[in-house]
Amino acid sequence: MKRLWQIFLAFFRVGMLGYGGGPSSIPLVHGEVVKKYKWMNDEEFSDVLALGNALPGPIATKMAGYIGYRVSGIKGCLVGVAAMVLPTVLIMIFLLGFLMAYKDSPRVQGMTAAVRPVVAVMLTVLAYSFFKKSWGEQKGAGTVAIAGVTALALFFDTHPALVIGALLILALVTGGKEGTTPPDGEASAGGEERG
Repeated sequence: MKRLWQIFLAFFRVGMLGYGGGPSSIPLVHGEVVKKYKWMNDEEFSDVLALGNALPGPIATKMAGYIGYRVSGIKGCLVGVAAMVLPTVLIMIFLLGFLMAYKDSPRVQGMTAAVRPVVAVMLTVLAYSFFKKSWGEQKGAGTVAIAGVTALALFFDTHPALVIGALLILALVTGGKEGTTPPDGEASAGGEERG
């Protein structure tokens, strides 16, 4: 029960503070899942984020469902999704009239403009963290190549899901060909004869 409550609190906070939609919520999800509750490490979070982006639907909701499921099964999945969606639904119901009446107000527009740089910095910090981790795993050159191809594809308005899907397929096709070594405990026949 405690774990379900933690899932609810984590994703409810993200839903309440994730101003600007799904992508701006990702650093908040990372903070809750990796830093606060330690349900995942950075590498696992990166994998979930990549796969979530390759699938249809809102990224924050998909992540809430999957992480909730991973932490506490079907109940965790339902609690995570409900906690992520509930704040938005409540805010839309109670504040829709107010927002529609004052959406052209300079103060409301100023609030929106003030939040954008904060979201941009949060996304930049998270992107840098992922890039640094990838730099270590790919030995630098691979990271730069993948980042360059991705930037070029996005510059030409290629849908991000297509870019991620193509890179996942490429990784599956080429992943096992480099640096393969026998599993621990398995020695070659020649090695057994010498020992």
